[in-house]
Amino acid sequence: MTDPFATAIVFFGKTNVPLNLADFQSFNDIYGTTNNPWDLTRTPGGSAAALAAGLAGLEAGSDIGGSIRNPAHFCGIYGHKPTWGLVSDEGHALPGVVAPADIAVGAGERSGDVGPSRCRGNRCSTRATARACGPRTCKEQSRRPAAGTSGPGDRYDHAVQRVGICCMQSLLGYFPIIEVARSYRREDLPHDVVAGIAVGMLTVPQAVAYALLAGLPAQAGLYACLAPMVIHALLSSSRQLIVGPVAIAALMVASTVGQHADAYSDAYLGITTVLSLQVGMILVLLRLLQVGGIVNLLSHPVISGFVNGAAVVIIISQLAPLTGIATTSRLDDGAVDRLALLVRSVAEVNPTALGLGVGSLLLMAAVRRWGPALLRGGGTQGATAGNGDVRHALARTGPVLATVLGTAVVAGFGLDVGVVGNVPAGLPELTLPLLDARLWWDLAPNALLIALVAFVESYSIGKTLASRQRRRIDSHQELLALGAANIGASLSGAYPVAGSFSRSSVNYASGARTPASALVCAVIIVLTLLWLTPLFANLPHAVLAAVVIVAVYELADFRSVVRDWRFYRPDVLTHFATFAGVLLAGVEAGLLIGVGIAVVLFMRGSARPHIAVVGRLGDTPHFRNVKRYAVRTWPHLLAARVDESFYFANADTLESRLAELVDNPEVPEGVDSDPGQAVEHLLIIMSAVNFIDTTGLEMLKRLTHRLARRSVAMHLCEIKGPVRDQLEHVAVDEWLTGRVFQTTDDAFNALTEAAGHWVWRDRAENAPGTNDA
Repeated sequence: MTDPFATAIVFFGKTNVPLNLADFQSFNDIYGTTNNPWDLTRTPGGSAAALAAGLAGLEAGSDIGGSIRNPAHFCGIYGHKPTWGLVSDEGHALPGVVAPADIAVGAGERSGDVGPSRCRGNRCSTRATARACGPRTCKEQSRRPAAGTSGPGDRYDHAVQRVGICCMQSLLGYFPIIEVARSYRREDLPHDVVAGIAVGMLTVPQAVAYALLAGLPAQAGLYACLAPMVIHALLSSSRQLIVGPVAIAALMVASTVGQHADAYSDAYLGITTVLSLQVGMILVLLRLLQVGGIVNLLSHPVISGFVNGAAVVIIISQLAPLTGIATTSRLDDGAVDRLALLVRSVAEVNPTALGLGVGSLLLMAAVRRWGPALLRGGGTQGATAGNGDVRHALARTGPVLATVLGTAVVAGFGLDVGVVGNVPAGLPELTLPLLDARLWWDLAPNALLIALVAFVESYSIGKTLASRQRRRIDSHQELLALGAANIGASLSGAYPVAGSFSRSSVNYASGARTPASALVCAVIIVLTLLWLTPLFANLPHAVLAAVVIVAVYELADFRSVVRDWRFYRPDVLTHFATFAGVLLAGVEAGLLIGVGIAVVLFMRGSARPHIAVVGRLGDTPHFRNVKRYAVRTWPHLLAARVDESFYFANADTLESRLAELVDNPEVPEGVDSDPGQAVEHLLIIMSAVNFIDTTGLEMLKRLTHRLARRSVAMHLCEIKGPVRDQLEHVAVDEWLTGRVFQTTDDAFNALTEAAGHWVWRDRAENAPGTNDA
């Protein structure tokens, strides 16, 4: 028998993971087995030595005996499929265990074998979502006989059980809240309740303010916090992300409604419900088609410029209610028009409204700056990790205090300022969007842009919060969750929603552990809609304008422009182009301008690819740029590394640049070129070439014949597999005047040895070194 001391416990899953038995008290505690002849529980302080002693008594071909008591426990610890065994260091299976070959073909579930395998291709864990366990796998599992079963009835029951397990695991993948509920702990509840209350207090004033920003009634903002928030909590893979009305989406909705309201009898709510339904359908469609990568068109400088431009537009739009000026501007008027109108109406400023607005701004700034210090007791040491979360939440309560005090002042002194007025009490009713084909067609482009911006904003926030807890969120699941949330908004008389940066930050800082905090926040909204709506009658517009200004001010980020200028200046150009487009042409047009500028700059950079002439670094097989390193070159050999693919945008530039290098090759500094020695070989290093289109192929053929007329052979090396397959389809050996080498080192060795006596194709086709890379 194999030396038992050379035995390791490994698992045949996706990887082989060796374990040290000395870390455990007993073998039974790990495997959950019973009645084993080498049961370590019979040995006080069981160890690997005791296991080895038990194994030494086994004869070849004997069964280890016992049965699996709790394979799920084992899987929950290690996250691997419960198919394991004892193997020697040489990889041979010991008697009575499941061999790797058995596992591969699905056998090994005989009486006495160590354990059953479950849906292959999945991680077997008590918390695993196991979305990879598809119908095909379930079907295969249902056909496999169960251990210890013989009759057709037993096999049928076992098959049904396995299909049910797989389907349940698939269901868990689409409803992460089920797994959250299964693993929910009693100590999580206080954290979620506190966080939900804090978020709810911040959500109420923001929801009302954003509804007015979108040109909708105040209750539409509260409706947008109810059904969408609950639906997203049930479907989202993020544990702290809060969705609802946000400033950017409200601005885009206002712009869209302003464009189409006149043509549809100013049916604002009808337009927004259709818009919200379209946004949800687009996001769900992206999930079904698994093309969520389309949002990559919105690069960081585009999003940054868009958010900064939108922040400025929103602040300008809130100056009128902040100062009490009654403007007649349209919802889709640009920032310049609004600002010009404000300047012409400066004589209409209401000092009372201005005082309330400025006072609210100062109050929120003071709470943000000194609120946590008040709870800390003036800076004394008494802060614990628990009340640290409360301090963070307190720093965000400025909008709540401002709205409460502003409402009390207006009601107590009877001030003559603009107020929200009557807000209908009660929960939202089921609302069916308008079924007008022309309206749907007109809103589709705006809905697509809102959907992309909403998802990018939501996913960025969720990913940031998840990374702080070393978690990951599923982008596909987030598409589904946000899409369903917007569909819920459309059916409850609301407007498009997205992830909120401010409310999600408060949720995280307040110590939220699960999406249950969002459900608590929804309870706050329900209570507000049922009993607290009369309080909004005296809520001044100036205070709500201050709430919006503070919220969007936190979104703006101009400091990154300085960093980007030092790192990559074209991104700064994209940022300012998007920023200016939003200010001058509107939010949707500005976003499209930013995307267009980003694509143009990318094409421009790609059309002017970097080409480096390289040489050998000493006597090593490494090659570096002659402008950066002291390398060795040969006059008759020019090696050029092209750091870009060959396609229509850069084909002419590549041809001209390579031909120019052949005429005037670059040499290392301090090395005099020999004007009498002409280049005989051009070696193109293609390690960075990912594809070649037909224009790039024609360029290569044209350059080959162009150099052939000057007695220069062209060679290729470091070709990637997909590109090599492309070249094989066009018979590269028939038109290439040189050879294709595996590595740059092989090419240099062959071409430097052939100096002075090179004859094209003077070697046999299958001689060493002629095979494609």
